[in-house]
Amino acid sequence: MRNTALIILDDLSDWQPYHPSQAVMSAQEYMQQSGARHRGTIINLCADLSYLSTGYYVSLLAEARGQRALPAASAMNDLTNLPHYQLFLRDMTRQLNKYAAKIGQSDATELQILICFGQTQESELSLLARQLFEAYPCPVLQVTFQRNEDWQIKDLQNRALPQLDDAEQTLFANALDNFSKRVWRKARARKEYRYDLAILHDPDEHIPTSDKKALQKFIQAARANDMDAELITAKDYSRLLEFDALFIRETTRINHHTYRFAKKAEANGMVVIDDPDAILKCANKVFLHELLEKHNVPMPRAELLISSDSIDYAAIGERLGYPVVLKIPDGSFSIGVEKASNETELKDTANKLFQTSTILLAQEFLSTDFDWRIGVLNNRAIYACKYFMARNHWQIYNHSESVKNRSGDFACMGVHQVPKEVIKVALQATRLIGDGLYGVDMKETAKGPVIIEINDNPSIDEGVEDQHLSDELYRIIMADFVRRLER
Repeated sequence: MRNTALIILDDLSDWQPYHPSQAVMSAQEYMQQSGARHRGTIINLCADLSYLSTGYYVSLLAEARGQRALPAASAMNDLTNLPHYQLFLRDMTRQLNKYAAKIGQSDATELQILICFGQTQESELSLLARQLFEAYPCPVLQVTFQRNEDWQIKDLQNRALPQLDDAEQTLFANALDNFSKRVWRKARARKEYRYDLAILHDPDEHIPTSDKKALQKFIQAARANDMDAELITAKDYSRLLEFDALFIRETTRINHHTYRFAKKAEANGMVVIDDPDAILKCANKVFLHELLEKHNVPMPRAELLISSDSIDYAAIGERLGYPVVLKIPDGSFSIGVEKASNETELKDTANKLFQTSTILLAQEFLSTDFDWRIGVLNNRAIYACKYFMARNHWQIYNHSESVKNRSGDFACMGVHQVPKEVIKVALQATRLIGDGLYGVDMKETAKGPVIIEINDNPSIDEGVEDQHLSDELYRIIMADFVRRLER
């Protein structure tokens, strides 16, 4: 079957009020299948989702067959864990008070709403509905709220399709249509794709990891590899489970929605680049330094500075030599990276950066005309660039507001044109992170190449990183998504 959502029902007659569809199967037929014959999401609409019920086994078998189930078996087990949901719904009381006032029940002590795929009939509770669907991704969920001093969730129940009245059936049908448009509409003229890929980006990002032209090339390459790709933003978090894979093309950080997207995608069995483990390892320069040092990967001499310690700045200067480079752990695009030329500057710069982070990385300064960027995917180098320093500046990026051209020039070339030792060290480093897409920044020194940092979300702009391979670079990356999906 092609990659659409497959709806599982206790009885096919439960689907009678809705548009006929071939993507409907009884739970008994599904459980009797041998292996996975369907590539898409399994939407489990069984009435009973309790432990060891038919509905529970449908989702359990789906996950064992490498399919994504909605809801997942783990979500069913969380059904009675109400304290878990309170963490997600801190604004619940305000929303429910507003809704109760609108319907003339300001003194009500109990309210009940129906949520279908994160949507509800009550506009005042649309945010709450999305929050609940994210906390407990169940297709049809009835929620009972109880008020003592504040509103609390009293009960969460799966609602069976035959129990829905006409208005609720309309809500369900519209919500399902929005959630997965190809489930039950008649076949359309446009091409159907095997997989759906979400590309997370921020159209307002100051220095995006991919420009608009590159994003369109990713979409074209995805479709050439039988994947339908769609650009999504942070506001599409509740839609994430509509897709089979996630490609993050936005600067990643730990305390940020990019990490939450990656975590949710991974937890639901989606293919994701960058995966949360890679974000965790690459986003923090302190962690990366310790990891590379432990495995004897060559890098500049460096040491950690801790704000609570009594720091001997003179000794640091003697050990590393001036100038000394100071870095905050989670900076990107040269932000939070400063250079100190003497002990006074070192102390003043450190005190300024300590206002942002309690730990800093002090590193020896290596003067070079350019940095290598080696693009690595699935433990294979796929592109190489030289990034030259910004004009009259010691970094690739110059963030001074008085400067017009904030970045230096570049030269893109074939991997075969790069010194073998540079490629060798780059791959040595990325194997410690994983098999995702990385950009390894390196310098060549008299003692050999050294790692400056590893980017889990490397820049890929049209006319820059793709200058040598052109459209083939995008095809290589999209083909790897298909390989992972098929695996």
